[in-house]
Amino acid sequence: MRNDLAPAVRFLPVASALPSLKDNTADLDRLKRALSPGLGGRPLLVPWVRMAVVAERFRACGFTGIAVVHDLPYGCELVDFLGQAPRLVAGLALDLGTTHLEASLFDLSTGIVLAQGHVANPQSEHGADILSRIHFAAKGQGLVLLRQEVIAAINGLTVELAARAGIMAEEIWAMAVAGNTTMTHFFLGLSPYHLCREPYIPQANNPDPCLAAELGLMLHPAARVWVLPGVGSYFGGDLVAGILATDLDQAEQTSMLIDVGTNAEVVIGNRDWLIACAGAAGPALEGGVARMGMRAGPGAIEHVAIDPASGFLSYTTIDHEPPRGICGSGIIDLVAGLYLARLIDSRGRFRPRAMADRLVAGPDGPAFLVAPASETAGQEPVLLGQVDLDALMRSKAAMYAILTTLMNQVGLGFAQLARIYVAGAFGRHIDPRQAVVIGMLPDLPLTTYTPAGNSSLAGARRLLLDGAVRARCQAVVRKITYLELNVNQEFMERFSGCRFIPHTDHHLFPSVPHFGQD
Repeated sequence: MRNDLAPAVRFLPVASALPSLKDNTADLDRLKRALSPGLGGRPLLVPWVRMAVVAERFRACGFTGIAVVHDLPYGCELVDFLGQAPRLVAGLALDLGTTHLEASLFDLSTGIVLAQGHVANPQSEHGADILSRIHFAAKGQGLVLLRQEVIAAINGLTVELAARAGIMAEEIWAMAVAGNTTMTHFFLGLSPYHLCREPYIPQANNPDPCLAAELGLMLHPAARVWVLPGVGSYFGGDLVAGILATDLDQAEQTSMLIDVGTNAEVVIGNRDWLIACAGAAGPALEGGVARMGMRAGPGAIEHVAIDPASGFLSYTTIDHEPPRGICGSGIIDLVAGLYLARLIDSRGRFRPRAMADRLVAGPDGPAFLVAPASETAGQEPVLLGQVDLDALMRSKAAMYAILTTLMNQVGLGFAQLARIYVAGAFGRHIDPRQAVVIGMLPDLPLTTYTPAGNSSLAGARRLLLDGAVRARCQAVVRKITYLELNVNQEFMERFSGCRFIPHTDHHLFPSVPHFGQD
């Protein structure tokens, strides 16, 4: 085992004295006494559901073997006893996303990733957005069904990853789950009813670790499942995981973390303070609004370039497959290119005369032809309609309004940020310069922006591997000040001013050409 790791589950060797007429200590008490010196004075508990199993196995092994102990916030927990250490101690990290579930299976003793994969969230059948699912959950057995669907999807993904790693799912001893507050409620079977109703109070923000068997998960039945804590209705464990993954809470200089998915979640701070908020700015970028929008995956147009002089358009797709649609980074590139080539005006409206034969009739009105049917995988053209463009303008306005409102709360300017971490597929594929052009991100040196990948998954993995990170997790939650945007008048006022390219105030974007309106 690496010396710098302190995993959430430990396998401790035990060689206890045998019971006798002179030493009639009970089996479990004997085992707990033998383990006590190595626990640093922390209390050791045995869950009732595991008492008989542990006692019988301890005796069957001749009072010598390996004790399985979970490191929990309230102490240590003894859950099993083995004759010898397992060949592999596996842990599972899960990003519990609204549209997709992504998991990483890894060795808890080394941190080495054994397998990684994702699966679509089957709850999407009941609504692509969180609000639709909250309403569905309130009807009849809606909540029960939503929970059953996500647990089944997790189990299927777990079995698949375990098979790829050459182990059984029952050999996974710990799991960490990071998701937004609503998804966490669905996962635990908690009612999300009040999450979208003022004053927006969750049933739980900081759930205790659960036994896998209690949740119906296909792991070792004594595995503990850690659910990363949230802070508010729209600030969940996925963003707390992102803070841990980027070490934002340890930074000396002030930085920002942006995670764009179904919502835009933002946190600013350093080792002394953290302030955060969340708002609806992501759906147009994730495929939830644009008709041809899709998640970043094979065949998604991820980058677009338009020559300002000739109007010639080129694009690249993920894995170089024929186009199937366009993902968030491609939409941002496209709109920035359209603006710089003067094919749209500062309001985000098409300029028909400049577009010539690229402007075609789409299903919902006029649309810009990105890729003709002859080039695409489904023999259907990839289009960006005026309706899609309007949705992007609202999303980019919401994003910049969220960022400026949060910065104003702490009395800082964007230039005072040492770094801006951009997480998720959005951060992995986005060209920050193009996001600056359309006024989605602040006009800063491009070196300020750092892609953070799936920080939700990375933070969940670190939680299982490092005791210091588990302690930091609780400290982070206590440190965060959460700003509720649903009732923030400043945000609404800023939103209106951001619905132009790049902004109504041109001085905020000195590096972006200003063309005005037609």
